[in-house]
Amino acid sequence: MEQEFREYITEIENILEKKLPDESIEILRKAYYLAKEAHNGQMRASGEPFFEHPKAVSKILAELKMDVESIASALLHDVVEDCDVPIEKITNEFGPEISRIVDGVTKISNLKLNEKLNKVDMKSLEKIETIRKMLLAMSNDIRVIIVKLADRLHNMRTLQYVPYKKQVIKSQETLKIYAPIAHRLGIHKIKAELEDLSFKYLYPEAYEDLKRKLEERVSNVHDRMEEYKTTIKEQLEKHNIKATLQGRTKHLYSIWEKMLRKNKSFEDIYDFIALRIITESPTACYAALGVVHSVWRPVPGRIKDYIAVPKSNGYRSIHTTVITNKGETLEIQIRDWEMHEESEYGLAAHWAYKQGVDAKKMYFVKRLMDLHKEIAQSAFNMSEIEEELQAHEVFVFTPKGEILHLPYGATPIDFAYAIHTNVGNHFAGAKVNGRIVPISYELQNGDIVEIIVNRNSSGPSIDWLKYAKSSRTKHKIKRYYRLKNEKNLEEKGRDKIREIAKDLDMSIDNLIHEIRNNEIFCEKHKIKNEEELYIRLGFGDLNPREIYKLFEKKEEPRIEEKKEEVHHITYKRKGVGVIVDGQEGIDVYFAKCCNPVLGDDIIGIVSRRGIGIHRRNCMNIREVPPNRVIKVSWVTEDAENTKFVTHLLIEMENKSVLDDIRRKIKNEKANIEMYETTRKTDRIDLKMRLAVKDVQHLMRVLTAIKNIKGVYSVRRS
Repeated sequence: MEQEFREYITEIENILEKKLPDESIEILRKAYYLAKEAHNGQMRASGEPFFEHPKAVSKILAELKMDVESIASALLHDVVEDCDVPIEKITNEFGPEISRIVDGVTKISNLKLNEKLNKVDMKSLEKIETIRKMLLAMSNDIRVIIVKLADRLHNMRTLQYVPYKKQVIKSQETLKIYAPIAHRLGIHKIKAELEDLSFKYLYPEAYEDLKRKLEERVSNVHDRMEEYKTTIKEQLEKHNIKATLQGRTKHLYSIWEKMLRKNKSFEDIYDFIALRIITESPTACYAALGVVHSVWRPVPGRIKDYIAVPKSNGYRSIHTTVITNKGETLEIQIRDWEMHEESEYGLAAHWAYKQGVDAKKMYFVKRLMDLHKEIAQSAFNMSEIEEELQAHEVFVFTPKGEILHLPYGATPIDFAYAIHTNVGNHFAGAKVNGRIVPISYELQNGDIVEIIVNRNSSGPSIDWLKYAKSSRTKHKIKRYYRLKNEKNLEEKGRDKIREIAKDLDMSIDNLIHEIRNNEIFCEKHKIKNEEELYIRLGFGDLNPREIYKLFEKKEEPRIEEKKEEVHHITYKRKGVGVIVDGQEGIDVYFAKCCNPVLGDDIIGIVSRRGIGIHRRNCMNIREVPPNRVIKVSWVTEDAENTKFVTHLLIEMENKSVLDDIRRKIKNEKANIEMYETTRKTDRIDLKMRLAVKDVQHLMRVLTAIKNIKGVYSVRRS
């Protein structure tokens, strides 16, 4: 085994690019021998010895330039859970640091989340519990989560050897939890690979299609990119600026996410490649920026200086977008080598645990721990947690120069509650950059904010909710107001019920009975009992209109056609057009609420964005006045390569039916772009985003799905 260990140490030293001292080698030798012996006889799903996994994880930690304690912990991270090695043995042989890391990783692994997610929905409280315990582990030693990320990365790299169901569960968990945390740690290299691997297993058809298109596009622009690099390299050398130039391609998931977010096709995405300039110093970065702008004209508003003002995860670079001599836009990133290491490996690139880590770099840890405390006190839903992990941010300062990161669009009330709950509860006003501002003021990057406190105030006003951006701020305001005013809110809600009953000509008892018997309504609005109904009405969480809707008679939408002279304008979309009646020069877009497909009966609705193209039976246009309705119709030239997005809602017996559905869709040559499942009492609901050619193509797909055994129903949503 000693020869094998020596080869391992040589590999670790090559990765670290340095010789390890004897005491470090001895720590790794003890860890290597213990783990090798403990895992003896265990095999992975791939057929290789299990010990190859912790070895691979330790090498990932070495690539992140982590310390020896972290690398040793990676070797040992499964021995407590899988080999019944007592944690006390780790403490006695390796000391409290390594023991703390191994114990933290073990606690996260012991959640057995993959088993739980087979039984519950992805958005359940089990997922919240996972985040809670994960963040709790981080409070002891941040290295716990870095080791866990490396562990997850290697498991995702070898996911092809496990059953399909486990691939889906692991990929969902990775995309929802681990990739966002890697982003917060600033470890772009791991974040990007985790996202791409999850994408590959969750949406294989979309992944392969996008991968093929990207490879084709990159090969087409390769020569131009080399020409751009040569041009800038020559100019930098003329100005005596030493730099390395790299072509960068966005990772697949980030491109796909942008396509979904902006409802664009791949052909509409242009910034999938960029030029990266790596210099010797921050000063040289600014000099290089001047050289770039002397060669090509910058696009106004697209210059971002993250060196002077780093992102919340410590990311530093200068970004600029220019118009090249060939008339195309090109994104350019400029950074020095230290910044480049930070960008790729984040906090792990400058790990200095024993000496402490820069306070600004550690901010996100404090923020995640604050989130953990909030979760422990009350139940957040999954969307709020994901919002906290992923939201865009602004940074602002206290008068003493301490930095706070808040969601984009945050107001002074968000700032007050971010400082302390009591500061928020007694908020009386705010000064920004020395001037009094209204509570509705949206904080900007670099603002210096001072909160005015009134200790004699009666507490937050419910009106503050209109100005709060952060879900945590809203939660604190609601919690305070509800606890203080529960009796008044209940009585106010009773009054509203009396009014509703009178309007509907019903007795109060019958009205309450009908509401309580409507399970869908109660589940949607989280109504557990009669008192909760009154409080939610009194509080304003439940709009009386929602109750009226339960008793409304549904009517088919009636839309009057306009009879005016027709001036044809054609909006073209890759061979497909829409002829618009009498509204020359206004943009046309396809409404996301109903996603019209070529061949659908369509109608145009005038909005602020222009003319929205809707299906004629779209629920969202029922109340639209006739003067906003425009007559439109399809016109096609070459629609063969056109794709339209539509959404399906499928009720099925169990998740095993999903494989048959995917197979049928593939046979019909349609593409699944996204799907999610929700477990109900007696069925599984499957929501699916699908790309089809036209309505006839869609009908063939729907018919094929309806004929699958185990499918209860399928419809467009």
